[in-house]
Amino acid sequence: MTTRRTRGSAGRVGVVDGHGRAARAAANAGAPTLEFAARTPYDEYVGTEVLHDLQRTVTDAPEELAFLVTTQVMELYFGLLRSEWTLARRLLDEDDVTGATTVIGRSVRHFEALNAAWTALGWMTPAQFNSFRDELGEASGFQSSMYRHLEFLLGNKSEALIRPHRRDPRVHRELLDALSAPSLYDSTLALLGRRGFDIPVRQDLTAEYVPSPLVEAAWVAIYADQGPGDELWTLGEALTDLSERFSDWRYRHLMAVRRSMGAKPGSGGSSGLTWLERSLRREVFPELWSARTAM
Repeated sequence: MTTRRTRGSAGRVGVVDGHGRAARAAANAGAPTLEFAARTPYDEYVGTEVLHDLQRTVTDAPEELAFLVTTQVMELYFGLLRSEWTLARRLLDEDDVTGATTVIGRSVRHFEALNAAWTALGWMTPAQFNSFRDELGEASGFQSSMYRHLEFLLGNKSEALIRPHRRDPRVHRELLDALSAPSLYDSTLALLGRRGFDIPVRQDLTAEYVPSPLVEAAWVAIYADQGPGDELWTLGEALTDLSERFSDWRYRHLMAVRRSMGAKPGSGGSSGLTWLERSLRREVFPELWSARTAM
């Protein structure tokens, strides 16, 4: 029997099972419940009051609210993806390939929703962005600590990129831990090594991943000898989907910047468009792509 936990206004956890819901529906003659002792369970669970209090614009420009809400939605998805990829990494370390592949596949769906968020800003012209951009000061998406966690989990590591967070001890410590921890791809390659493939051991997990001919050969063998239904083949395809969605994210980011501000310098001190173009050329899980040439 499936049960759902709900948290009441006093912080207590109540359980409502199928029988309880059926009884409530019968008592209400099919109508929704309209009376509660305190705030509605929905508002309490979702934290709607807190969420809607977070949209604190710094100008009167009507376009700014859409920009801020979209950015906050993206941050929520960053946190969700971090949780999913951390779980997938743990499952790979435990040799639960099917479980890890399921989580990675689920995260690809999250990424599709995240990428769609750029559409919400597709209407923004340079004039509209300029109506509030100066008031943002040096605030830039480049400074997102949660996005940096995603980059590290994907193997795009750089100690220099956590320096902006040195004044926030908790965030800085978490990023240092993430920098030294295995990436999702590191755990994947360790799994392949345990399965008998000749995989080089990475000596410095804090360094950015460098492609290896041995890893490429392993993926070529997996695709040549296996097929749909094999767990390593399926894992490779799930990681390829993830890599593709991440490339989509970078491309859509690039085009959103190009559309709203052209080639102007970025707010955070970068060259803006040129910086994003360089980032777009950095591949995630590179041997899964290069192996296709050798197949």
